[in-house]
Amino acid sequence: MGTAPVIEFGALAFDQIHRCALLNGEMIDLSSRELGLLEILMTRAGRLVSKDQLVEHMCGWGEEVSHNAIEVYVHRLRKKIEPSGVKIATVRGLGYCFEKSAQEVKS
Repeated sequence: MGTAPVIEFGALAFDQIHRCALLNGEMIDLSSRELGLLEILMTRAGRLVSKDQLVEHMCGWGEEVSHNAIEVYVHRLRKKIEPSGVKIATVRGLGYCFEKSAQEVKS
């Protein structure tokens, strides 16, 4: 068999088979919702992801997710991935976009 598909963005990596996130090769402790959020943002890096798209992606766990809950998960995820130099940008009223910070782009 081949290797597991891994999405990489700067120092951040997401293993889609094992459902885990790595920062500089070390595992990050994320909840299942944070992992789901990270996965959709990383697969669509550089593109806007609306709150509705995030809600739809994260509702597969049998319970509804509100827009306010999405904001909480984004806040928590930002704090955990902050050292990676990757930023979750807010596009007010529209959604979120995964991007490298200005410092990371200069390197």
